[in-house]
Amino acid sequence: MADEVNFDGLIGPTHHFAGLAFGNIASMTNKGRISNPKAAALQGLHKMQVVHALSIKQGILPPVCRPDFAVLSNLGFGDNRNAILNKLASQSTDFIAAFFSASSVWTANSATVSPSTDTFDRRVHITPANLTAKFHRALEATQTTAIFRAIFRDEQHFVVHDPLFANTAFGDEGAANHTRFCTSYEQPGLEFFVYGRQAFGKNTITSVRFPARQTLEASQAIARRHGLNADNIVYWQQNPHAIDAGAFHNDVVAVGNKDLLFCHADAFLHQQDAIVELQKRFLLTAKKPLSLLVVDGREVPLAEAVKSYLFNSQILSLPSGENLLLAPVECEESDSVQAYLKSVIGQTSLHVVQYVDLRESMLNGGGPACLRLRVVLNDEELRTINQGVLLSDALLEDLVRWANKHYRDQLRSEDLCDPQFVTEVETALDALTQILQLGAIYPFQI
Repeated sequence: MADEVNFDGLIGPTHHFAGLAFGNIASMTNKGRISNPKAAALQGLHKMQVVHALSIKQGILPPVCRPDFAVLSNLGFGDNRNAILNKLASQSTDFIAAFFSASSVWTANSATVSPSTDTFDRRVHITPANLTAKFHRALEATQTTAIFRAIFRDEQHFVVHDPLFANTAFGDEGAANHTRFCTSYEQPGLEFFVYGRQAFGKNTITSVRFPARQTLEASQAIARRHGLNADNIVYWQQNPHAIDAGAFHNDVVAVGNKDLLFCHADAFLHQQDAIVELQKRFLLTAKKPLSLLVVDGREVPLAEAVKSYLFNSQILSLPSGENLLLAPVECEESDSVQAYLKSVIGQTSLHVVQYVDLRESMLNGGGPACLRLRVVLNDEELRTINQGVLLSDALLEDLVRWANKHYRDQLRSEDLCDPQFVTEVETALDALTQILQLGAIYPFQI
């Protein structure tokens, strides 16, 4: 047997609204707001509790540590921590914000994962994303790799690769541009890689307003590394119009689970051709057709889909066999999205909808699906991972107490370079590694 484990990121104590993500409309719009890191952490934990209560396996990924003093030293700020913070405080607001970004919470960008049923050596392959499109996100890759190696440490069952060569030609944004379709989790699947542009060769149509982040070449490199069967792969370009509308990753306009694809009509370039190709390949892999739920722009305009994050909902397979759509409360507040969901829930492959409040994350441009990384594990693989990161009622209580103790309920940009605040951050993360039984994973612990 195999199950899909949802690994959610815990938001870090430096959560703030910096507006660093050009192309992410929510992030850009809310730049400069006063943030509430404690509320953000508790909202994320509540979402994990909701999934856990549905009898779906739920894991936890800790945040990376901010700031990264090694990078600051590399950039000429010296080696003394307090002196570094004093020098950093004299830099521009955006420069400071980049080094304190809590963006690692969006773990859909943390890596691309292929389960052992799909790979050449029958091990789970994990490639941490290099995230080269944005400086504040590229800072995550080294620590994210260390975190994965602390959790998936059994080399008999797991391969945690290094991130791809860090250049925009191989810009990799992780699972936010990757979906795996299958009939059941233990069966071989069809891996669907969506890219925004080609680094080499001629792009037929490209985005104009906002840059495309994921490259075809990065997706192809990951497929080669993971040893995937070429017959079970589809590469397709995201619709540039969707990127220009604010769909900076494909998971803002499309989400899939098992044999269901739920997407906007403007999700993919030449969408009808994409669907034909997916159907052909899935029929060969699974011996059955793919289920499709395509939302027309007259039902939900693309701008409203991006604003509400309808397609950044999670589709969860319940023990009953039904599909639950776990959606942000913003979908409940949108007239067009509500009208659409009322017309399809219970009448299609989406059987139930449940809403969660993730406003602190949503204001920064990340919904339910941004917060989780899907990892398919068979029973033996599940037993070999670090068990301390698997959610239980007791662990949830510990984490709620931890967040209430260590997180501020207000954070302003002028607080970031305060040495006392940095000490608070490291104290919180040191306590977290003990709760999750991860050992020394952060630079300040080594």
